[in-house]
Amino acid sequence: MLPPRWVRRVVLAPAMVGLTVLVIVGLPVWLIGAVLVAPFLPGRWRPLRVLWMVLVHLVLETYVLVRLFFLWVLSVFGHNVRTAGFERAHYDLVQRYLALMLGEAERVLHLRVEVEGPSPAAYDGRPLLVFCRHAGPGDSFLLVHHLVNVYDREPRIVLRDTLQWDPAIDILLNRLPNRFIRPGTGGLEEQIGWLASGLDHDDAFVIFPEGGNFSERRRARAIARLQERGRLDDAEKAERMRHVLAPRPGGVLAALDNAPGADVVWVAHSGLEHLISVADIWRELPMDSVVKMRWWQVTHEDVPDGEQERIDWLYDWWARIDAWIGEQRASRASSERVAPT
Repeated sequence: MLPPRWVRRVVLAPAMVGLTVLVIVGLPVWLIGAVLVAPFLPGRWRPLRVLWMVLVHLVLETYVLVRLFFLWVLSVFGHNVRTAGFERAHYDLVQRYLALMLGEAERVLHLRVEVEGPSPAAYDGRPLLVFCRHAGPGDSFLLVHHLVNVYDREPRIVLRDTLQWDPAIDILLNRLPNRFIRPGTGGLEEQIGWLASGLDHDDAFVIFPEGGNFSERRRARAIARLQERGRLDDAEKAERMRHVLAPRPGGVLAALDNAPGADVVWVAHSGLEHLISVADIWRELPMDSVVKMRWWQVTHEDVPDGEQERIDWLYDWWARIDAWIGEQRASRASSERVAPT
């Protein structure tokens, strides 16, 4: 259960700052311990890499929390925090945090991100609806980073309510036009519709139509749910897709209905789907890997009319994303087979 807002503000946020101070004070001990155990663990200095990334995360979290406190004070204790100037200041904070975290991931973990698709200039002056494949915590991080730091967008995002356990995410994103949702609760389409309304030239509404990370169990469950509801054609389409979950059309339809002048961007990625748990991340460090992202743009004039036509369109695009992921996996497997040992 997510604790009440006042508990998250009064307890969790100061606890994060306190934890950061404790880690910094005890850093010499942590460093000695990491050096001592490193030779007995696989990977190149894995404990030191993990320790550094944890330290960077904690320091950035504390930096964000301190900045958020001062912005709250400057906005007359939150009274003006949702005005345009303070909203821009919060987006600047998002940009800085994501750029620093990704920069350290690239340097320390040897992560490389390659993006294919239209240039940022192709989207100029048009609001965007961004529908992205979901598979692990890293994909949303990379997606939002590119939206704010490459495409200079102000994203509006639909997120899981459990992310509010993180104090910086909780405070920062609740001050911006986002929605934290609890799966299984009603009114989701209405919240999505409200969030997608009124997009301007530098806004981007983001949603993950699958509703969760990919797993074979979830894939089978999604297909069974379609069959139970009598949507046999969609169930057959979902069975042919091997790397994605069947998309849930409700949120997509609500977004399209409430942002008729927005272009649609479809986003796929490959390279992070195996990093779901902390154990997965630990096992893969150092990563030395390439994450590929593919963006497709559809102008609002080419979005089909009619509910069923849009559902079919969504499934067609999801099949295209599934095929692209299959191609990337096959290419990666082929490269690993021919790579010298």
